[in-house]
Amino acid sequence: MAKHPGEEITFLMAKPDAVWRGLTGEIIRRIEQVGLKIVGLKMFKPTFEQIDSHYPKDKTWVNRLGEKTLATYAKFGYDARAELGTDQAEKIGPMVRKWLIDFMISGPVVVMAIKGVHAVSMTRKLAGSTMPADSELGTIRGDFSVDSAAAANRDKRAVYNLVHASETEEEAKHEIEHWFGKGEKLSDYDRSDEMVMYPSRK
Repeated sequence: MAKHPGEEITFLMAKPDAVWRGLTGEIIRRIEQVGLKIVGLKMFKPTFEQIDSHYPKDKTWVNRLGEKTLATYAKFGYDARAELGTDQAEKIGPMVRKWLIDFMISGPVVVMAIKGVHAVSMTRKLAGSTMPADSELGTIRGDFSVDSAAAANRDKRAVYNLVHASETEEEAKHEIEHWFGKGEKLSDYDRSDEMVMYPSRK
């Protein structure tokens, strides 16, 4: 029998820019306000190894970073070769990945395991589009950032988009194990509003 949607668990990370700007509490408030619950929570400054292992290293994923960067340069009429020294995706991808890692180890992060009905899709909905400049108002990124790939590429840095949220349950499982430790028990509990939201489960 398939599990109840309320048993779904996902992963969210408040990135250094969110911590520096004092937005961690607001991010947690928005998660809890919709009825999701935080069952794991840690704050620390990640190491290079932790972040390097968090992001994929496979050639296809890294090349895609380069392709996205070239698409942004083309869209805005920027000269990738003049600014980056190359217009080849396979060379630009590793640059972008390095910018991302450098940013992620530059300050503390807050990692969360989140449980609730359709936790993966709900958390991503709360986060908003990956690019803050494209995010709808009412989302975390749409309300608190105007950054874009164009601005980040010109500055040779990662996009400051406040949070990372898992795309799938499988990805969430991997990321929770990576950041909380394999086999670590999360702190599940009953919320007072669950009797209203899921009366048949009580």
